[in-house]
Formats: sequence, structure tokens, C-alpha cells
Amino acid sequence: MTDDLQQQLQGLLAKQAITEIIHGYCNAADRRDYEKMRSYYHEDAIDDHGGFFKGLAMDFIDQLPQIQEPMEILHHNVTTVNIKLDPEDTNKAEGEVYVLAFHKMKTPDGSMDLLIGGRYFDKYERRASLWKFYHRAVVADWVNVHSPSLVDLKHPIIDGSLIGKPGTEDPSYDFFSLMKRGER
Repeated sequence: MTDDLQQQLQGLLAKQAITEIIHGYCNAADRRDYEKMRSYYHEDAIDDHGGFFKGLAMDFIDQLPQIQEPMEILHHNVTTVNIKLDPEDTNKAEGEVYVLAFHKMKTPDGSMDLLIGGRYFDKYERRASLWKFYHRAVVADWVNVHSPSLVDLKHPIIDGSLIGKPGTEDPSYDFFSLMKRGER
């Protein structure tokens, strides 16, 4: 194998590892798996979720149970992923990740829907051979709000379907044997 091909392969492996933490983060957020979410951030990482939180990612994760408490449904969907590896330091990379994040939330006036089209601005670092977030900032590009909620999980068209739920009540925990709560 040539040096150039070896370098390309290492770049692809790095991008795949980073893509897995991007997708794993979404799963951890939607399933409220805070242990898993912690595994995607370095201990000194920064998270900037705008009005919800700005500071150390571990402190953000500590506050997530209260932040997510009124959220009946969370559904993060990653679309476009742009990752750039640092040519000077093979342990650093940056990413711009497009996300559609749906939230059904309880309010004093009933449930409402919030669909956010946005991006994650990420900085990643590989330490001890493991890629993790070093800095993540959330950017909102557009927002769609419906109050009252348009979600109807009792509609006859989905009668008999498994229904996703936050936390350990989600049917995925009964279905999967390889993808476990709290594990990457």
C-alpha cells in the first residue's frame, strides 16, 4: 500500500469514527441516554445550545433531564455532514452538520410542536485513539411552531405500530441485543 493510499484510508477511518459520534449523539438525545451522551464528549468539552445552555458539556448533560422534561417527543435527524480533517494535526477535525430536530413539548396551554432546521458547528479531537466532541455549537436556521400540536399517535393509520418513547420505555430496548443503553 502506498503512503498516499494509507493516508486516504486513515482519513476515511477518522471521518467514519466522527460520523458515528454525530449519529450516536442524536440517538442519545432522543432516548435520553445521558451516559451514552457523555461518552461522545471530552471531559473539558464546550457545548453551546444557545438559550438552553452555554458552558462545559458535562454540565449541559447534567441539566438535560430538566431541559428535556417537558419534551414528549425528541427526534433528531442528521442530513448533510461536512467534515474537514486538520492537515497539520491528525488528531483534530471540524464539522458542519445539518440537523432537523423535532420536539413535541408540554406547555401550560397543551402540547406544541417545534421543528428546528439548523446546523451543528463541531470541533472534534482524537485523544487516546478515540474521537469525541471538543466544542459543539447549535445554530438555528429556521423554526416551525405549531400550537396546538399536530402529532396524532392515536390515528388509525398507525394502529398496531410500535410507538417510540423517550428513555427506557422506547421499544428499541426490547428489540436490539447489540445496541445497549449507555454504550457507544
